[in-house]
Amino acid sequence: MNVPTIFHTRPTTLRRSLTLLGQDVDVVARPSSYTWHHGDGTAQTTSSPGRPYPAKDVVHRYREPGSRLTPSVDTTYTVRYRVGGGGWTDLGATLTAPGPSTALDVDEAAPVLVKP
Repeated sequence: MNVPTIFHTRPTTLRRSLTLLGQDVDVVARPSSYTWHHGDGTAQTTSSPGRPYPAKDVVHRYREPGSRLTPSVDTTYTVRYRVGGGGWTDLGATLTAPGPSTALDVDEAAPVLVKP
């Protein structure tokens, strides 16, 4: 078995205020799910952004060694807005932002017993 590779990202809530047709509009987009593309043709979707080691919230076991894999994460946001300081309304659809890829080499480690 290969050692699990830990994936994580830093979730960011996006907030914007703008004027549209003379009305003040506030928009908030919160991460709701993450689709992890492992770079080996597999993917998984989680509601967690993962955490760095030693946490193992989001992991993937590569079955084969490989070089120049390009894992990435797409973040899906739920969006709500309000007009003129009124009540918040859900957009009713999600928005997905693809993340940049990073280079990853996967090596295979084999245990070896040695005589002291």
